[in-house]
Amino acid sequence: MSGLRHTLESHQVAIYFAAVVAAALAGFFMHGATALEAAINPALAVMLFVTFLQVPLADLGRALVRMRFVAALLFANFIMVPGLALTLVQFLPPDPMLRLGVLIVLLAPCIDYVVTFSHIGRADARLLLASTPALLLLQMLLLPLYLGLFLGDDAAGLVQAGPFLHAFVWLIAGPLVLAGIFQTLAARSAGLARVSAGLSLLPVPATAIVLFVVIASVTPQLGLALDGALRALPLYVAYAVIAPLLGWGIAWLAGLEAPAGRAIAFSAGTRNSLVVLPLAFAVPGAVPVLPAVIVMQTLVELVASLVYIRVIPKLGRPDPETISITSKTG
Repeated sequence: MSGLRHTLESHQVAIYFAAVVAAALAGFFMHGATALEAAINPALAVMLFVTFLQVPLADLGRALVRMRFVAALLFANFIMVPGLALTLVQFLPPDPMLRLGVLIVLLAPCIDYVVTFSHIGRADARLLLASTPALLLLQMLLLPLYLGLFLGDDAAGLVQAGPFLHAFVWLIAGPLVLAGIFQTLAARSAGLARVSAGLSLLPVPATAIVLFVVIASVTPQLGLALDGALRALPLYVAYAVIAPLLGWGIAWLAGLEAPAGRAIAFSAGTRNSLVVLPLAFAVPGAVPVLPAVIVMQTLVELVASLVYIRVIPKLGRPDPETISITSKTG
């Protein structure tokens, strides 16, 4: 079973792109593809549950032992990245919906396949995996604050508290709590542990299904969303180039060893696009522009991740003397 999981994770980029192509064809040739919209929320809920099930929610305290790593990781994702995102959206037209789409995805750090990619890219994936609960909880707390700060009055008009909170509770918090309960029970039951092992095969197929459903639903209305997605494209490319370099720079200043520094770079470069999709769908009038803008970031990131796993391992090491000094105090 672990072999099949490894195969799925190793080929997940190809699987996702195959799902995207199949969805685009289905949406183009099937005029009733918009009927798939009803399947979006259930598909998202299942995907998030099996994704959160792989996040070691009980390891949050263990991750905090590596304070220098955690401090650099949080600084990169919640101070450096918001500054970069705010800078990039200044190059967009003053369209609140378009800016919301770009911000909502760039402000949310990835918590799932970044672990796999960072492992392939010779980063300390164990540190990153142990830190994912902190990343998830903080982004959910800080995302509304940053959106209000960066969008001002426009955020109040777009991000209405009722639908936003409903989407968060039922499609994010609900699967997260269920995953935590399941992890706790599986640790005490051999039968549930075997079920958990079986469910560990599902994140990649579930993500592919979400991509298929969302893109097939949006494709019939693509003419309404294409302009916004294409306007966001150069910003996503710029982000994919700049963010990991800034993340590595923060790791260098923190005196982290090279594998930990690479983990920071991977985390800074990858975003939580599909996890924030429920929040995007909660925005009145979001379809098709907001999903298209967010999924565009996913496509750019999948290509960028193939580059990351080849380039990031070649980044120079921080100064050894800095490491030896800081490791004594870390």
